[in-house]
Amino acid sequence: MTASKKTGGIRLAADIGGTFTDLAAFDPTSGKLLFGKTLSTPDKLINGIADGVSKAGTSFPDAELFLHGSTIAINTMLERTGARTALLITEGFRDIYEIGRVNRPDSYNLFFGKHEPLVERALRFEIQERLFAEGGVYKPLDEDQLRSTCARLQEEKVEAAAILLLHCYANPAHEIRVREIVEEELPGVFVSTSHELSQEYREFERCSTVVANAYIGPKVKGYIGEIDERIRDDGFDGSFLVVQSTGGLYDGEQAQRQCVRMLESGPAAGVIGTQALCDALGMKNAIAFDMGGTTAKAGVIHEGEALTTGSALIGGYERALPVQIAMMDIFEVGTGGGSIARVSEEGGLRVGPQSAGAQPGPACYGQGGEDPTVTDANVVLGRLSPDRFLGGEINLDVDAAAAAIDRKIGEPLGMETADAAQGILRIAVTAMSHAVKAVTTERGLDAGDFAMVAYGGAGPLHACNIAREMGIRQVIIPRSPGHFSAFGMLFSDLRYDYVRSRFVRLADADFDDLEATLSELEAEGLAEIEKVSTPPERVVISRAADMRYVGQEHSVTVDLSSDLFDKQDRAGIKERFDAVHDLRYGTCAPQERSEIVSLRVTVSGMLKKPNIEEIEGGDESPAAEAHRGKRDVRFGDQSHAADTWDRTQLIAGNRIAGPALIEEHASTTVIHPGDTATVDKLGNLVVSVEGVAS
Repeated sequence: MTASKKTGGIRLAADIGGTFTDLAAFDPTSGKLLFGKTLSTPDKLINGIADGVSKAGTSFPDAELFLHGSTIAINTMLERTGARTALLITEGFRDIYEIGRVNRPDSYNLFFGKHEPLVERALRFEIQERLFAEGGVYKPLDEDQLRSTCARLQEEKVEAAAILLLHCYANPAHEIRVREIVEEELPGVFVSTSHELSQEYREFERCSTVVANAYIGPKVKGYIGEIDERIRDDGFDGSFLVVQSTGGLYDGEQAQRQCVRMLESGPAAGVIGTQALCDALGMKNAIAFDMGGTTAKAGVIHEGEALTTGSALIGGYERALPVQIAMMDIFEVGTGGGSIARVSEEGGLRVGPQSAGAQPGPACYGQGGEDPTVTDANVVLGRLSPDRFLGGEINLDVDAAAAAIDRKIGEPLGMETADAAQGILRIAVTAMSHAVKAVTTERGLDAGDFAMVAYGGAGPLHACNIAREMGIRQVIIPRSPGHFSAFGMLFSDLRYDYVRSRFVRLADADFDDLEATLSELEAEGLAEIEKVSTPPERVVISRAADMRYVGQEHSVTVDLSSDLFDKQDRAGIKERFDAVHDLRYGTCAPQERSEIVSLRVTVSGMLKKPNIEEIEGGDESPAAEAHRGKRDVRFGDQSHAADTWDRTQLIAGNRIAGPALIEEHASTTVIHPGDTATVDKLGNLVVSVEGVAS
């Protein structure tokens, strides 16, 4: 459905996680922000969104934009619950998807296993055609053979078809014709072509990307379509936009075709929110740490910019499937509030990646859950209030949590309940520290140079422990951390990323020819932005090139600023490439020749953003009404009488020394003994972590 042009309406943003659905609403006229949080409804996810809209005190007819982020795409891929998919590929290349890059990161592991393709070999079909690398036709497409193949697909009852033809990034004509014939012969089958998703070389990566898109396509298309239909029926007539893995927004109709672009949809929005917070605080470097009910994610703001990548490995490096699209550089571990603790067959304590989800949820939710989780451990250790969880909407059952930990962990390991609960948290913190390390230390960055912005319902519970383990001196808990990813969507802009492989040595580059390619890509992005009902305040275009040293295999992305490109400053571009290569790999070779591999263009439509407003200020000592009493809380091997505080009653300048708990509707911040939290002018909790060298 094409939305009518409108301005001035409310902007709704919904983030669906494995346990909770978060809703944030922004009124551009008044600048007011509203929030809603509900348990996710796995059987019909749209119901959770509708409940969140109602709790936020607004409605779909009042909205001009509906922004959405979800984990459905990544979960469908990781859980292998996608469609029965066939792969149509150039004759002679049937097995490249399975052969891959022959990576073997663990050389001495006798039980090492390769990646498992999403499409079995019996459903990979060779198509008779071939192009030259430059795009010329070497062997014409055999349409009769293709139609015979379609008959086979029908017999196999495939639900989706992925099309990968050699060198289609240089000339997509054959892929376009194959798609037309497949759609004609197999109506109702989801069809995806590789050139629509990636116009880069590397057949294996493009193959894996288009297969992933086809595999998740029917499920994601149905999901997005269901949401679109429901909100239209409820009176919404604006633009339905989905958060991409880059943190930018694209149209819901496009999301139904290019589903793979929303793999890291929700987590990317949290990084965008962190970037907005950094801008407001004048801070250049920060780690965005998000812990929800199912997973924990980390991303990085470096020199004021969110770090992105042109490709990613989905499912862990050793058995991963690559996806060749632009996305936020995020690392994720299967540790969240709902992560289940268990004793392994070897007798060790394990936490996650299995999750209790929203139903039945942790044992303390009282919905039939019998497995102990990270949330149950926090309840037993006194870190969560049984009668104030989610503002009192859910009463937590401490006895059920303790019984689950005793039965599944304490008794098998011969441990006291509190010791077992403390062990669960220690293992969870170690696992989450790996996520932070993956986006800092493994990228050549020192985590100690960054502040950590912690959010998600469970992030503030564990942030200071993780910071201490990683040598991070400062933790920032934003306002409404449980809604922060949904809040971050309100700072997202329309964004369209394009890339096209062009091989040329920098010394021989024809800048006029490069300009023609870049201008063509820019025109595509501008056309997409024109389709959105809410016009952006301005359009920003950025250019970059993937570059490498001559003879090298892999490349790095280098920004092409107008001052260098317009002046055809080859020496300046080379110097910038050397600097980026040095940052990424710790070495560079200024004397070596370089070459351009691919050209990149990002077209962004900048939307009006909420203002992050200052709050009332006052003395160091919080008001008496902010104090909620004391509660025994276990820290390490000792229990402490910790002060509990109502965050809504705190004002700028208030200072709270640990041990303490600062409670709000959707989250609790744990201040450890020796740590100190100060409320800044924007209402953030700024925690100084004790025991970390400054």
